[in-house]
Amino acid sequence: MLWAKRVFGNEHGQALVEMALVLPLLLLLFLGIFEFGRILGSYMLISNLSREGARYGVVGHDDNQIQALILSRRAWLDENQLLIIVSPPYLERDKGEPLNVGVNYSVDLMTPFYAQFLPDPLPLSTQCTMRVE
Repeated sequence: MLWAKRVFGNEHGQALVEMALVLPLLLLLFLGIFEFGRILGSYMLISNLSREGARYGVVGHDDNQIQALILSRRAWLDENQLLIIVSPPYLERDKGEPLNVGVNYSVDLMTPFYAQFLPDPLPLSTQCTMRVE
């Protein structure tokens, strides 16, 4: 009985085995939080950009000025993946009519595991409508 206690009572490798079992799950959790934060931050930024662009456009600025404003305030977003849609065009805007500014952006996923479940790049889209003053 003493020999069984010596063989089965030794717990020197227990923490290492537990860590090997839990570490992949923790990594997936942390990487998922990181990816979600990047996606949510990008969405919030393009939402604010569309609102700022619409507000800037309804006070008398043309389409090129709206696009320049949005591109200047894009922070960390990649300019090549940013699509700005302004409608109606500047010459067709009348006082009291709606101006719609849409911003589309594609977020590249950094984690290959989540790219299997989500489209890569992940398309995000926002739009804001205001009346021309």
